[in-house]
Formats: sequence, C-alpha cells, structure tokens
Amino acid sequence: MSSETAPANMTEYIKHHLHHLQVQVPGTEGQFWLLNIDSIIFKLLACVLFVWVFLRVSRRATAGVPGKLQCAIEMVVGFVDGMVRETFHGRSKLIAPLSLTIFGLVFLMNFMDMLPVDWLPAAGAAAGVHYLRVVPTADINTTFGMSIAVFLLIQYVGIKHKGVGGFFKEWFTAPFGPVFAPFNLLLRLIEEAVRPLSLSLRLFGNMYAGELIFILIAVLTLGASLEHFSTYLLGVGQFIAGFVWTAFHILIIVLQAFIFMTLTIVYLSMAAEHH
Repeated sequence: MSSETAPANMTEYIKHHLHHLQVQVPGTEGQFWLLNIDSIIFKLLACVLFVWVFLRVSRRATAGVPGKLQCAIEMVVGFVDGMVRETFHGRSKLIAPLSLTIFGLVFLMNFMDMLPVDWLPAAGAAAGVHYLRVVPTADINTTFGMSIAVFLLIQYVGIKHKGVGGFFKEWFTAPFGPVFAPFNLLLRLIEEAVRPLSLSLRLFGNMYAGELIFILIAVLTLGASLEHFSTYLLGVGQFIAGFVWTAFHILIIVLQAFIFMTLTIVYLSMAAEHH
C-alpha cells in the first residue's frame, strides 16, 4: 500500500465504522429525524438479555450453594441495594430496581465494545447491511435519551415526596431564601439543565473515545502487505496495543456504568430531601 493511498483508505475505514445504519422518519426531512437503527437494535438486545438472565437466575435460584451465575447476580444485587440504602434517604420501592436496571443495561451496552471492531460489521456487510455500529452508548442519542428519562424521574420523585407546592417552592427559596428568589431560580435552572448534560456527555464521550481507539488500533495493519517486514512489526505493536487498551477499557466499561447509576441515585436522593 503506497503512502499516497493509505491515508485515504484509513480515513474511509474510520468513517465507515463511525457511520450508523440510519433510516429517515417517513414524512420528514433533515438530520434531526434520522433514526440510528443499529443503536436501537443493540439496545433492545441488551434489554432482552438483561431481563432473560435475571428471570432465569431468579426462577432457578437455590437456597443452598449457588452456581457461579447466581452468585455473581446476588453480588451485584447486594452491592446496588447497599448503594441505594447508603445514598437514598427517602422511601421508595422504585429506586433500587431502577438503579440495578441502569447498571445492568449500561454495562451490557458498554460491553459491546469488547467485540472485535470488524466482526459484526463484516457479518452485516455479508447480509447486505453496509453500515453497523454495535456500541449503543457511543451514540449521543442513546445516552441523552437515558439522561432525559432520569431527569423526568427526578421531577417525579421530587413532586411525590414534597408535593407540587413544596417542590416548586424550593425553586425560589433554596438555597439563599425567598429574598433572593431570582438568583435561586437561576441556579436551579442551571442545575437542572446540567444534570442530563453531564450524565449523557460523560458516558458518550468515554465510550466514543474507546470505540475510536479500537478502530485506530485496527488500522495499523490495514491494507499492509505480508511481503514487508514492517507489517510484522506493526502486527506485534497492534497486538500489544489492543491487549493493553482492552484491559484498561474493561475498567472504563464498569466504571461508567457505576458512575451513571451512582449519579442517578444521588440526584433522586437530592430530589426527595427537604431543604
């Protein structure tokens, strides 16, 4: 592969792997109404897998020595329940199952990044699907949609615990008192706007960067000839870089799921507490 054609091929390869399988909403125009079908499909698959695993384990749970999968699920459930008990000081039967669902789904969607970057896109191309991205959380639409759902839950929990009057009263009285109502309102609006943005952009940024680094590692030997000695050196470097980044990225995958869950619990706890 010559130096004149390599950058173009690499650029096309990267652009192709970062392009979603998209469908335009009927009767609409513009980028806003494009649906990223691949993100939706893999997100639904993660939901189905999550529900299937937990239902299967719950129905086959034993009181004696648990199996490896049951033990792992029990550890996750106990960990999340402990987090909720320590952080959320109100009473709600929704918070613990919600937190467990968020952690499980975000982890499964993040874990799709562990698949080799060409496996599923190549399978899709063989089936006539020319574009396919497999990491839903590397799509800003997925992470922002989840953060909007959390934002709506924050308002719901706040109104449920304080009533409509008490909930909106805090918008004008906290934290500086009713005398500084305009400043209180401004701070509250900024706080409410920042929450979904921070939740969505943090998760999206980390997963998008991780996906991009895997793609950049893959292009090290893109189009290389087996007749050149440099190809084998690049292959060794590619293997080492891929192994190191995979090991590090596993920590990112778990950490991002944990952070999204923890911030959700904290925000819901703040919404339930009276100032």
